[in-house]
Amino acid sequence: MPITMQNYALTWTDSSGKRRASSVAYDKGSATSRKVELEAGGNTDVNIVPIRPGELPQP
Repeated sequence: MPITMQNYALTWTDSSGKRRASSVAYDKGSATSRKVELEAGGNTDVNIVPIRPGELPQP
């Protein structure tokens, strides 16, 4: 049985209102930890987005 790796990225709105997207891929646990850090830093609308290997989301 093949093992399937799922990657995640984050999108958010920073405190100045600008949409942002992560430039790295995370595993689920790391994405969740990063989401908590972003929210604690005053960012809003933080979303974890599933992505394919080699892809990154648009802000």
